[in-house]
Amino acid sequence: MVDYPKPPFKAQQQPVPGNQSKMEPSPDCGESSYKGSGRMVSKIALITGGDSGIGRAVAIAFAREGADVAISYLNDLEDAEETARWVEEAGRRCLLLPGDLSDKAHCATIVSATVEKFGRIDVLVNNAAHQMTFETLEAIPDEEWVKTFEVNVTAMFRICKAALPHMAKGSSIINTSSVNSDMPNPTLLAYATTKGAIANFTAGLAQILGERGIRVNSVAPGPIWTPLIVSTMPVEAVETFGGNTPLGRPGQPVEVAPIYVLLASDEGSYISGARYAVTGGKPIL
Repeated sequence: MVDYPKPPFKAQQQPVPGNQSKMEPSPDCGESSYKGSGRMVSKIALITGGDSGIGRAVAIAFAREGADVAISYLNDLEDAEETARWVEEAGRRCLLLPGDLSDKAHCATIVSATVEKFGRIDVLVNNAAHQMTFETLEAIPDEEWVKTFEVNVTAMFRICKAALPHMAKGSSIINTSSVNSDMPNPTLLAYATTKGAIANFTAGLAQILGERGIRVNSVAPGPIWTPLIVSTMPVEAVETFGGNTPLGRPGQPVEVAPIYVLLASDEGSYISGARYAVTGGKPIL
């Protein structure tokens, strides 16, 4: 078993949305450790927020399991190209789709571009997220609240709606929720609220799409060491990040990826409407 880093971490901050290559220590996305076993051969996956962190780990895992991957990301071309390199080294195709998911038209564009390139969508992973830290309710600008919902919830609705005509029976939708849906961090009020909404959206959508044979599930990560942390949280929170979990450390993106593989693969054929915790021991109830 890998002995992953524990806090305290080096004091560090980056501009939003953060760059994975500049983090210390560097997150482990499975670049040299994830081993595939043919569980997603010839599947087509669209992953939002796929350039770094959990999204990169999922992209690498999917590719090594045999899937071609389309990656939606905001603007960090360096991180996105690094993810594409790992996907292509696995012998799979990778499509990069830069742009802002708060733009309604862009949500449709990433779906149409994926279908134009690959012909269909078998797995949709709604993973992109926006968060910012505020100490008081009064400090949260109205525009910030709206943007958080636009990126985290409304984009998910729009992408699912656009993708459905291109998803056949047996397809899978996986949405990234958070332990914050059950244990909200008050300084991440807008983000935590959206994560509760995602859990509810997922549970309802699974019931709507059941008759079409399309499964819908969510993953609820705990504290995971990603660029989102060093670009949106105070330095003191970064230094101690993940230390309050029962395992005493943050998770690495590679430790989250296997549950996405299960939910995307045919092995998860009777799993729908579920939410899976990957929290280092923090409960979700």
